[in-house]
Amino acid sequence: MTDSFALHVPGVADAELAPEPLDPGQIVSGTPQVTGKVVWESADGRQMRGIWQITPGVVTDTEADELFVVISGSATIEVEGGPTLRVGPGDMAVLREGDRTTWTVHETLRKVYAVNL
Repeated sequence: MTDSFALHVPGVADAELAPEPLDPGQIVSGTPQVTGKVVWESADGRQMRGIWQITPGVVTDTEADELFVVISGSATIEVEGGPTLRVGPGDMAVLREGDRTTWTVHETLRKVYAVNL
């Protein structure tokens, strides 16, 4: 087990992120670009904590078990057979493993996340 830790990420809103190409099959409309940075990963690779960003557009995804907090931007997340989530700065959301989602990103969205695979 990993010890508890605190991590200061200078200017989370401005942290430099690396490109994470989308599968073209996920893009419904627009030309969304994804970037991210993993700040911690468990030894077995099944847990990750990080920062993720997506520019405006519409994409689909099949989710992992995730909790996230929006730092900036806004999006509407439609969960197939479930709720429609509208998220913006300061909002916390939970997505469940296997949720099939459609993300409509209105303004470039940046979030910090905790994912369990």
